[in-house]
Amino acid sequence: MLYSPAFRLPARKPTGAKLALKPFHVWGIRVRLQVGDCIRDLALFDLALDSKLRGCDLTQLKVSDLVSASGVKRRVMILQQKTGRPVQFEVTEQTRRSIAAWIDAKQLGSNDWLFPSRLRQGGHLSTR
Repeated sequence: MLYSPAFRLPARKPTGAKLALKPFHVWGIRVRLQVGDCIRDLALFDLALDSKLRGCDLTQLKVSDLVSASGVKRRVMILQQKTGRPVQFEVTEQTRRSIAAWIDAKQLGSNDWLFPSRLRQGGHLSTR
């Protein structure tokens, strides 16, 4: 039987960890979010870069986890949902500015979810 392209096996999807974003990719995403005035997405993106937390942990943050009376904290300690271990990270100036802008835009209180759901009243943003 002759080889025919119609009888090729399907290509396998790569498994494992994905490649990290390069600095020019991060810069490009940030610029697009700033130009597009996507305040929530910029705050979420910046916080994800700083914290390296899983999506489920990011969406379940409360305003009080990141904000004190003097403003957005410089260092934050979060308990991971999956492992139960605490993660401490530093919040950069860029991230503090974007989080403060997001909180001001939504007029969030200290007991509110940092990223509230648009669909469910009183719920947080879903990872789905």
